[in-house]
Amino acid sequence: MGQSIYGIAWSKEYELGNDLVDSQHKRLFELVDTIGKACADGTDAKILNETLDFLLNYTVQHFLDEETLQLQCGFPDFERHKKLHDEFEATVIEKVAEYRANGSTKELSDTVTKVVVRWLINHILKEDKRISQYIKK
Repeated sequence: MGQSIYGIAWSKEYELGNDLVDSQHKRLFELVDTIGKACADGTDAKILNETLDFLLNYTVQHFLDEETLQLQCGFPDFERHKKLHDEFEATVIEKVAEYRANGSTKELSDTVTKVVVRWLINHILKEDKRISQYIKK
């Protein structure tokens, strides 16, 4: 697994072999690194709104692109995978609502960072790799 000073970094191990999906995943890794740097230097409150906006847009577009790929290749576990996407999107919406209600807090920023990192590692390495393996068969 790739490492950066601030958390995880993109490496070939995360590649699925689809340029669009891989580029979107790389962008999410960059976001995680930016959040990590902001938490380390104390500017995390300033970028939380930007991060949440990005996550909302990211989940909508990326999940649509990835689900389209699954349908095009006949991925047999589409419904379960889509449910995982829906759950993550609901988490992001919940964090946006929390931000709008309470503003930027260190706790919220830390939670967002942990949620995104956990999702990146688990979802890409476990779930998205299954799609890649299916397509390669």
